[in-house]
Amino acid sequence: MSTLPSVSDDLRVCLVGFGLGGRVFHAPLIAATSGLRLAAIVTADPGRREQARAAYPDAVVVASVDDAWHDVDALVVVTTNDAHVPLAMQALDRDLAVVVDKPLAISAAAAEELVARGGRLTVYQNRRWDGDFLTVRAVAESGELGELIRFESRFDRFVPVVRSERWRESAEPRFGGGLLLDIGAHLVDQALLIGGPVRHVYAELDARRPGAVVEDDVYLSLEHTGGLRSQLWTSTAAPLHGPRFRLTGLLAGIETHGLDPQWAQLADGIVPGTPGYGAASSALLADGDESRDVPMQPGAYQDFYAAVAAWLRDGAAPPVDPADSLAGLRVLDAARLSAETRTVVPVEAG
Repeated sequence: MSTLPSVSDDLRVCLVGFGLGGRVFHAPLIAATSGLRLAAIVTADPGRREQARAAYPDAVVVASVDDAWHDVDALVVVTTNDAHVPLAMQALDRDLAVVVDKPLAISAAAAEELVARGGRLTVYQNRRWDGDFLTVRAVAESGELGELIRFESRFDRFVPVVRSERWRESAEPRFGGGLLLDIGAHLVDQALLIGGPVRHVYAELDARRPGAVVEDDVYLSLEHTGGLRSQLWTSTAAPLHGPRFRLTGLLAGIETHGLDPQWAQLADGIVPGTPGYGAASSALLADGDESRDVPMQPGAYQDFYAAVAAWLRDGAAPPVDPADSLAGLRVLDAARLSAETRTVVPVEAG
């Protein structure tokens, strides 16, 4: 059983996985967060172990999580999707706090037992802290748009060559690859924050690029119980990109373009605190007669791990309630069924 350190000590974090997610989206943010210490890194890949040792010489780097359970306070799971639930269960059984990268599981059924298990669990839905989403959400909550009627969200890229060596593009079903559980999990989470629970889903999932074996082109239409309709797109076969967000109300609408810069910045070694980190261009707000620029809030992925430290140290609420991620998985399950049956599918109530 893990014992939390005294107030004067940093919380010891073990990161499981050092691929793109662990190396870019987690390790630098953990290392930059006051009150947290990246104490251990687990990766089975010898080359990645060397990368981890070079980047984080003070961390213990091992090939198996079995060599890392001791002397840590929290486990961060950034593995293939199929390993999320088993590793989280093992950590909770050891009374460790757990951060699971999205998606929480490959299906709602797989996540339900984990959420019901209880314990200190949260989910890395980091795109809640995209600067453009923070901006759009704040304007929506201000009431300036009036009653919200439509939320449009696009996350499009152009990656014409399939990288079959990557598990997210693998045909192996157990890995849970494809865009629906990847970017789709973020888009649905954001839509739920804007519009609340979803009643019905219609979806189109396609493998468009030559050699693609999992969906690389996704469209979801959501009917929220409160009346808002959300339309969500994500594709790696999109040479032309529409607005990232467009939120329409009966009084005004707001629109943003381009992707939040934090992914590219972290990949380039630019960390929170660096001048310009998370900065993006302005949004456009229009009421039909006039339009004006709205300053974009800076992106703030670092706020997730700052909230983790407060959650574990001070008893604050977790940065993401796992019940929210379970609700998102119910929408994603309904979307997959909709695409298979070419019908509008009701979403299972939580």
